[in-house]
Amino acid sequence: MPDTLSIIKDAYTSYAEYLWREITNPSWNNYVYWLMGISLFFFILEILRPWREDQPRFRKDFWLDAFYMVFNFFLFSLIIYNAASEVIVTWFREGLAYFGIDNLVAIEIGSWPIWGQLLVLFLVRDFVHWNVHRMLHRVPWLWEFHKVHHSVEQMGFAAHLRFHWMENVVYRVLEYLPLALIGFGIQEFFLVHAFTTLVGHFNHSNLRVPLGPLKYVFNNPQMHIWHHAKKMPKEHLYGMNYGLTLSIWDYLFGTACIPHDGKDIPLGFTGVKTFPKTFIGQSLHGFRRKRKKKDV
Repeated sequence: MPDTLSIIKDAYTSYAEYLWREITNPSWNNYVYWLMGISLFFFILEILRPWREDQPRFRKDFWLDAFYMVFNFFLFSLIIYNAASEVIVTWFREGLAYFGIDNLVAIEIGSWPIWGQLLVLFLVRDFVHWNVHRMLHRVPWLWEFHKVHHSVEQMGFAAHLRFHWMENVVYRVLEYLPLALIGFGIQEFFLVHAFTTLVGHFNHSNLRVPLGPLKYVFNNPQMHIWHHAKKMPKEHLYGMNYGLTLSIWDYLFGTACIPHDGKDIPLGFTGVKTFPKTFIGQSLHGFRRKRKKKDV
């Protein structure tokens, strides 16, 4: 079994070097600048053509969400996630090797045309994420972590970035095996991840963009606003419109619901007014029991 301390040290070093290269070497496939660029793009669009005209340009908790962007996409991996995941993946692979399994790939797509690789990776990943998202709403202890994302009371693109760091762990753990079974390259993963980040910003943005028939394929602000509705219809008490990038899963499995134009519906959940308002308070939420407070 490899030395765990060496794995952790190498993981910290490699990720710190990667992050420094990203910051100091702008390029088209540099995720730091890609994220900054699309965030600025949607911020400008929200100023020029807002759907909710009376919403402040710097809406409630905008700067908190901006910090979540930095933390969830970069600092969390630097602080703990990258090192911890390297250890767990190494142990997992060593465990498989003990039973004579040295390769998890069941469907080798490396020889496929690039468009085919990207399509399969995107569809498998998005379907896994749709199921994980449903689970975050249905499993009580996971819902406590997911409440952080649903604590948004004024919607804008940066709300996409507000989520508890435990969601990173849950999504990455549950997507690992399905993605490992099809095999994929880092470049292909970057392209898919960059695209889904773009659509995620769009879904949460204060914009109205009629998609026509494409609304049955791609998630959009007029659909996703209902996912954040404070009051759910009785037939969807656990939530609806779970799609992250694609809306097609919700239409196929009966979880799509747009009762009417949701432009000004209240957002959040019962008790959102007493939910922690700081990053530290929200990060600790879900790990400890709290005395019941009167819901607002």
